[in-house]
Amino acid sequence: MLENPRIALVGPGAIGTTIAAALHEVGRTPTVCGRTAHPQLILRHDEGRIVVPGPVLTDPADIKQPFDLVFVAVKTTQLDDSAAWLAALCDENTVVCALQNGVEQKTQFAPYVSGATVLPSVVWFPAQREPDASVWLRGKPRLTLPDTPETSRVLAALQGTRCEVDLSADFLSVAWRKLLQNAVAGLMVLTGRRAGMFRRADISELALVYLRECLAVARAEGATLSDDVPQEIVNHFQRYPIDLGTSILADRQAGRPMEWDIRNGVVQRYGRKQGIATPLSDLIVPLLAAGSDGPG
Repeated sequence: MLENPRIALVGPGAIGTTIAAALHEVGRTPTVCGRTAHPQLILRHDEGRIVVPGPVLTDPADIKQPFDLVFVAVKTTQLDDSAAWLAALCDENTVVCALQNGVEQKTQFAPYVSGATVLPSVVWFPAQREPDASVWLRGKPRLTLPDTPETSRVLAALQGTRCEVDLSADFLSVAWRKLLQNAVAGLMVLTGRRAGMFRRADISELALVYLRECLAVARAEGATLSDDVPQEIVNHFQRYPIDLGTSILADRQAGRPMEWDIRNGVVQRYGRKQGIATPLSDLIVPLLAAGSDGPG
């Protein structure tokens, strides 16, 4: 166990700001790295707000030595742009906690982290960027991590913070369950609507059919998930505030590239590998890809 580990965070968006604020609140303020030199980060929550002092570093040349623990909260569409940060922050002794969607974090990060250990995570809290650049945390923050020795570094960093950490001996299944939730959220992009749309009977039925297709692929990839999972996920969306969005919808509305491949395309790709028909994915994925990347 390291005493007073050096902690950095790349990507102070909604998820990154939440983690930075949780660490700052208990006196473990990380070095924050990003594209914009914000003077501070502000997290709003039910009890008030947390202000993380800045500035956010914007030049990787300011990093003079590797860090012990690096949280990375950039989207996969921004990973190439973060290469210089990761090269400066990481060496073979670093643990990189990937706060990203999908089930492919280890292979995605491997070319960038100078031999560091990549620790995937599943993020279970809704947080959204507000127009004033603050972040609104709309649920209790919680992460799920694989139960491995490297996880101890993240556990120690987040111990006593408002961010709960669960360990899973079957992380593959947990990651695929979250991927199913992310995949069906892609329907929000195609309608331009928020979580309230899942209260429509026709949308909830479409979501169930799509989720069952995703479930078949997840099981073929080794996930242990019950037949009840699709209905549980739809029920979850129906309980959300009707105005709650999702990061992929925010990207679409802002005209930014979307994470369509690691949230939805992955089901189609792995389905083809496993010989599983994915008719809904074959419709949804091209629409999301065109909405993200064009042309037109």
